[in-house]
Amino acid sequence: MLVETSSFGIKFVERRRYERVELCLRGWYMLRNRREYPCWTINLSPGGVALLALEKGMPGERVVTNFDELGWLEGTITRNFDNCFALALQLTSSKRDQLGRTLTWLHARHMQGVPDRREHERFRPYRRRVILTIEGGGKSPAELMNASVLGAALHTDAAPLLGSPVTIGRTSARVVRRFEKGIAVKFDEMLPAHLLKAGAV
Repeated sequence: MLVETSSFGIKFVERRRYERVELCLRGWYMLRNRREYPCWTINLSPGGVALLALEKGMPGERVVTNFDELGWLEGTITRNFDNCFALALQLTSSKRDQLGRTLTWLHARHMQGVPDRREHERFRPYRRRVILTIEGGGKSPAELMNASVLGAALHTDAAPLLGSPVTIGRTSARVVRRFEKGIAVKFDEMLPAHLLKAGAV
C-alpha cells in the first residue's frame, strides 16, 4: 500500500505492509545505555511506530518501550528525523494481531468517543508477600501493592530492567514500569479473578 504521510513538516512516500493510525500515547522507552526516557507516539501500526522522543538512539539499536494502553513493545530503530525516531517492531504473529485489534479499538475510542470497557478492578490480594524471581534466577522478597487479572504493582528492592521477564510466585510476567522502591508488571496470561483474590499468584 502506498502511503503519503506528513510528520512535523516532513513528507515522505513509502510502502508499508500495515495501515498506520495517528495516536498520541505517552510512554517510556529504554536505549542500550539502560536509561529510561519519556516519549509520545506520532503514529503506529502492528509493524512499527514513530515516536517523539527526548533522546534518539542509533539506527539498528534495539529499544524497549512501554505504554499503559499497549504494554511493552520491542523494536529496532530504522531512522531518525527531527526530534523523533521510527521503530520496526519485533512481534510474534499473535502479538501483532493483538496489537492490530488494540490499535483499531484505541483509534475508535479517540475518534468516536467509544467508552473504555477494558478497565479491570484492582484490589489488594489476600496473600501480599511473594517471591520475585528475575531474569537469570535471582530471587528477592516483594509485597503486592495491588493487582488485577492483567497485572500487578509490587514493592521490592530489586530493579529488573524494563521489559524483562520476571516471575511473581508462580506467575510469569513482564516489567512494564519502574518506580521508586517498586515495579509494575503485566502477566503473560490473564489470571482468573477468584484465584488472584485467593492469593494463587
